[in-house]
Amino acid sequence: MSRAITGIQSGSVTASLQFSATADQTPIAHVSESGEGPDKNSWTTAAHDVVIDDARALAGQLDLDRQGFAFMRHPTAVQDFYDDDEVVRVYYPEMEALVRSITGAGKAIIFDHTIRIDDEEKQARLKVRAPVKGVHNDFTTGSAPQRVRDLLPADEAEARLEKRYGSINVWRPIRGPVETKPLVICGYGSIDDGDWVAAERHYPDGRVGGIYYLVHNPKQRWYYFPRMEREEVVLLKCFDSLTDGTARWTAHGSFDDPNSPPGATPRESIEIRSLMFFD
Repeated sequence: MSRAITGIQSGSVTASLQFSATADQTPIAHVSESGEGPDKNSWTTAAHDVVIDDARALAGQLDLDRQGFAFMRHPTAVQDFYDDDEVVRVYYPEMEALVRSITGAGKAIIFDHTIRIDDEEKQARLKVRAPVKGVHNDFTTGSAPQRVRDLLPADEAEARLEKRYGSINVWRPIRGPVETKPLVICGYGSIDDGDWVAAERHYPDGRVGGIYYLVHNPKQRWYYFPRMEREEVVLLKCFDSLTDGTARWTAHGSFDDPNSPPGATPRESIEIRSLMFFD
């Protein structure tokens, strides 16, 4: 299964991304108790300048099972993404249907969503979180099955874990176009297994999960979709139990876009996290 992306067009930028400094540390990330601002991390970071390619012209080549990410136009009926009740009532079913349609999964569960704003005053006022700087993946080989066990009845969880399962995030601007801190993505095919650093993730309710941070490797290829609009989404593979060459995950984060105009409108975005199960 080829994972190569060909035909890169003009429009690349060079920007600094935040990586794990080394592969031989055991970082810990603490999710903010208040649910706002940045997470608190115990890991040593290193900034590296990388080339980030404009992937809009490549959208037709992207496939979740080859590159681990995809881009599409997908309007929503949600009127107010800051209304949690409306998000759960309207957006969760929309995203569940999208994940099932795109992947062919027999079942999908939307278990969580996060709003991020690139504006400290608005973060504090609305009690939301900041864009993530460090490039990472939301699950590890240990935390993915644990999340299945956390969310499903015991008997169903064990049965589901015997078959293919995985996780996809769907990322959307709340307002467009995105002018600051755009989403940056590294596809599955250019990440070596040794690039990952497993980290504990501590939640305010006492749960301990796991994510992967990434160390820099010059072979990694980075992409973004400039000036995303509210009707556009990026799907990110965060876990897949298959080990046959199918894309298992990606890395993602944010960066300071050198093309951001003076007085740019701060980014506002929502991401949902899902589990998907195959029959």
